[in-house]
Amino acid sequence: MLGAGALEPGPPGAAAAPSPAPARAPAPGSLFRPISAEDEEQQPTEIESLCMNCYRNGVTRLLLTKIPFFREIIVSSFSCEHCGWNNTEIQSAGRIQDQGVRYTLTVRAQEDMNREVVKTDSATTRIPELDFEIPAFSQKGALTTVEGLINRAISGLEQDQPMRRASEETIAERIDEFLVQLKGLKQVASPFTLIIDDPSGNSFVENPFAPQKDEALVITHYNRTSKQEEMLGLQAEAPEEKLEEDDLRNEVLQFNTNCPECNAPAQTNMKLVQIPHFKEVIIMATNCENCGHRTNEVKSGGAVEPLGTRITLHITDPSDMTRDLLKSETCSVEIPELEFELGMAVLGGKFTTLEGLLKDIRELVIKNPFTLGDSSSPGQAEKLQEFSQKLDQIIEGTVKAHFILDDPAGNSYLQNVYAPEDDPEMKVECYKRTFDQNEDLGLNDMKTEGYETGLAAQR
Repeated sequence: MLGAGALEPGPPGAAAAPSPAPARAPAPGSLFRPISAEDEEQQPTEIESLCMNCYRNGVTRLLLTKIPFFREIIVSSFSCEHCGWNNTEIQSAGRIQDQGVRYTLTVRAQEDMNREVVKTDSATTRIPELDFEIPAFSQKGALTTVEGLINRAISGLEQDQPMRRASEETIAERIDEFLVQLKGLKQVASPFTLIIDDPSGNSFVENPFAPQKDEALVITHYNRTSKQEEMLGLQAEAPEEKLEEDDLRNEVLQFNTNCPECNAPAQTNMKLVQIPHFKEVIIMATNCENCGHRTNEVKSGGAVEPLGTRITLHITDPSDMTRDLLKSETCSVEIPELEFELGMAVLGGKFTTLEGLLKDIRELVIKNPFTLGDSSSPGQAEKLQEFSQKLDQIIEGTVKAHFILDDPAGNSYLQNVYAPEDDPEMKVECYKRTFDQNEDLGLNDMKTEGYETGLAAQR
């Protein structure tokens, strides 16, 4: 019997091989034979092929077979006796299916590790318990087992470890820890989930109880998205209406500008981002290759809101520091416990976390040139040191405090970690702007209704 272990793929790569046609055509109906130990006629076809590693001739073996309760596949295996290079992959012998398929297998026992698996190159493999994913088209297709898939992933990670240890020790240590967890899966000490998601519909996980239902295996068929159709080459480009919406959100636009620090030519990246439970914003970032200066800025993607917004957060836990935060240019910041207030336009627009904004405030206050050197007043350095210590305590979560964002334009945001429910530690108030606030925003002189009459009178 031709077992799956004999077809385990070697190092990734592509072997040049002619089209999978045997030397002589067998009788009709016998081109694809089921895998069987009794079928002595089912032998691979050997073809002399060029090795893409040493450019000498090697041997490609082709096997046309049929997997029970699945479909026909072509298994190709190349090996070179001169340099030892080898490569194995599978290809579906049929067409791309009408729907994609997702196999969700709960591995509970050692027997599940021996299930046969067909994984095409367009399939994504995931193990949610380890937050591990093998993206589509990152590996060649394979006819293997569940254990073989895990061994293949382990081999791929181990190959690059010597290089990582020489350059980035921290990353190498984390990968070593992850490899221990990945190898531990093979012992099946506790159940885990294996998900194979293939938009082409040509992957397969064995059901050992077929034709009866397998309680550990869930098979889901789904309609492909436009992006998946394009990935498989079934669609040349996305429809025009989607280009206007989806592509604008996914695409990073670039335009030429000058560095604000050294005035050298630089490039600014701009992206439209949808903030959940809020609105769209435009993030702009400039990186100067000449002097290394970096800037980032956030602009609201919408108009000035009819009402201003005042957001008050009671900081009670260190986890509050991870909340996403959007501070527009028109937003002021207050921390009553520190008797601190940051006016609008200071620090500009930022999309960061609460911790990131508090650290920016600390840098701004401590490195202010008017509070340093001979121009500083007696005792000012001590006050700044005390302010910095209290701010550090708030960031570390050892001191509770209130953080207030006050934006007359209503374009600032602080993440509600309980969304869509109300956040017990956060209060959002909408208020009517004063005349002075409208003046600061330039709204008092802005006329949006009946302006045609005024223009006619001027003429």
